[in-house]
Amino acid sequence: MTLEQALERILTNPAFLLAWGVLVLGSLSVLVWDLRTNNPMLGSLMKYVWGFTVLYSGPIGIGVYWYSGRSQITHDSLWRRGFRSVSHCYSGCGAGEITGVVIAVGLLTLGNVPTALSTFALAYVAGYAMTVGPLLQEGVGFREAMADAFYSETASIAVMEVVAISTDLWLAGEATMGDTLFWSALVFSLSMGLIAAYPVNVLLIKWGVKEGMANPASMAS
Repeated sequence: MTLEQALERILTNPAFLLAWGVLVLGSLSVLVWDLRTNNPMLGSLMKYVWGFTVLYSGPIGIGVYWYSGRSQITHDSLWRRGFRSVSHCYSGCGAGEITGVVIAVGLLTLGNVPTALSTFALAYVAGYAMTVGPLLQEGVGFREAMADAFYSETASIAVMEVVAISTDLWLAGEATMGDTLFWSALVFSLSMGLIAAYPVNVLLIKWGVKEGMANPASMAS
């Protein structure tokens, strides 16, 4: 049995899908409870970031939040900043990728190549929007905000989407929206993109290309 066949068997196994659904719902419940009870001071943008991250990746997402996104972390570090940064990118790119795949396959019935290209483009738009939007609200000009997003986010989005889209096509390139594998492979590919882009974000922060998201502990003081 090849790796592809093994993953397809797992991703279409009803017991696995049920267990994953329970883990995602449980993780979302824990996140909502903690944001309301212990971290209401976090900004609305980061609350949405953590919500989408946990929705896409379930227990992986809640683990990342618990390690790096709570005001109760004992100390900040490059590794924690990297997780906050990649989650910020992930929340927007994931939305763009899901939208792109659904439109390309479900509505336009495009082939693999145009699906990949359109999904890649929408992921970039959504990922940039997560950076450009807050900058515009702070009074930064549109051109400057776009330049900042291009400089700081391009490498992260590129790695995330190349890995995510190629994984999705590898596992479910022939699947349709009515197939279980279409959706389970999409979710799996999103998490693979998150994992692949994490070291990129760590390096970008270390090299001063990105600032990384603020220490959540500073919001509690």
